[in-house]
Amino acid sequence: MAEITAALLTFLKAIGKYRWHAVVITWVVAIVGWAVVLKLPNQYEASARVYVDTQTILKPLLSGMTTVPNVNQQVMFMRRTLLSRPNVERVMRMVDLDVKATTAKEQEELVSEVTSRIKLSGTERDDIYTISYTANDPKLGKDVVQAFLQIFVEGSFGGKKQDSDKAVQFIDDQIRNYEEKLAAAENSLKEFKIRNAGLLPSSGGGDFTTRLMSATESLNSARLELAEAEQARNAIRRRISGRSSPGDGAPIVANPELDARIAAVTKTLDSLRTQYTEAHPDIVANARLLDQLIERRKTEAKNPRASADPGAGYSPMLQQLNVALADAEARVASLQARVSEHSMRVEQLRSRSEQAPEVEAQLAQLNRDYEVNRENHQKLLARRESAKLSGDLSSVTDMLTFRVIDPPTAPTVPSGPNRLRLFSLVFVFALVAGLAAAFLMSQVRPTFLSRAALQEASGLPILGSISMNWTSEQTIRRKRRLYALGTAMLLLLGLYGAGVAAILARPAGM
Repeated sequence: MAEITAALLTFLKAIGKYRWHAVVITWVVAIVGWAVVLKLPNQYEASARVYVDTQTILKPLLSGMTTVPNVNQQVMFMRRTLLSRPNVERVMRMVDLDVKATTAKEQEELVSEVTSRIKLSGTERDDIYTISYTANDPKLGKDVVQAFLQIFVEGSFGGKKQDSDKAVQFIDDQIRNYEEKLAAAENSLKEFKIRNAGLLPSSGGGDFTTRLMSATESLNSARLELAEAEQARNAIRRRISGRSSPGDGAPIVANPELDARIAAVTKTLDSLRTQYTEAHPDIVANARLLDQLIERRKTEAKNPRASADPGAGYSPMLQQLNVALADAEARVASLQARVSEHSMRVEQLRSRSEQAPEVEAQLAQLNRDYEVNRENHQKLLARRESAKLSGDLSSVTDMLTFRVIDPPTAPTVPSGPNRLRLFSLVFVFALVAGLAAAFLMSQVRPTFLSRAALQEASGLPILGSISMNWTSEQTIRRKRRLYALGTAMLLLLGLYGAGVAAILARPAGM
């Protein structure tokens, strides 16, 4: 604590040595600063408040039908881009500020000045924004705020219709492109179907393998019916043969066991032919067995055994059997024609078995390409209508409503500068400047103000000191200097008070 007190006393003594220098510097700084403050031009702050209504009934009504614009994002974008350089230059042209700049440097300085003076404040939660501008001319401030407000309002609708038209134009171009692709795909599909009419899948949706299996099943069914018809015809023949005689009227005895074996071998052979070719060993063996059985039956037919009933040839039943035999022969002939037709179809399908899968694959590829193009074409048609509706919706002002709460007006009372505060700051700065100047001069021209300072600086012991003995005349002059110093500071303080009173009594706008 003693060291701090000693340092403070040393500081005051050093300043007291150059007190008149401090007073002169304080007066000079105060007078110059006050003159500058009094000559500062008045500043007027013009402002406007606007409410952005982002709530609209169209949004829930049109949800799902079209893309509803994100109005909150639009407002945020407008807020961030309002103070961009293009907008500032546009405002300068609107209020004729650009005529003041004759060079590029002056243009840049003017743009920077306008940018620094314009402010946009507000909260996104309340959607209330304030645009303010500080200028030396109240009318200029009002015009600048009005220009920025106009740009802020127009920014929500400018370019929306043009962007929508560009989107619709792009979609129209894509639709025409896909229409050409669809026409080309339809022509390719038509020509392909004409070239491969016999190899295409049926209208029921079956492919070549399904058609071949169906034809094979039909052939097997026809062969089975033919075998049954032949068995029925042969049974009738046997009945008739059993009632006829070889020449003396005796009935012929048939061999049922041989006929049953022939029917079984024929059925087996028909089943094998649906699966294998004629060169298959099973088919060759069964065909040889069938030939042997038929030859045996022919041999027995040439040497028939007479029946024991002599009146069998004259029975009315024989006439009915002859009629039934004629019907059976007709049915056998019909079924043979059907078997022949089905066999020809199966052979044709088998001959195309290698080519058909490739044709089906090509047809599936053509159909897939056509369906993809058709689906994209339908989607583009729907998107075009949605884009048109979205463009019309974006151009409707009800989606984003601006309500000016406080319109911009020319202020009558200046908002600045705060001369009272600046006047006081100048006074304080002048006092500090005077003290600082006196202290610096004491450091430039240092003196020892005490024995302790001399002993500390020299490192030598101090044997004694001689005090100053003031005469009466010197004492009077010293007191006068002190009175003059106090009077100078009191006059400076009085001048400060007069200046404060003049600022407070100054009329608005002066």
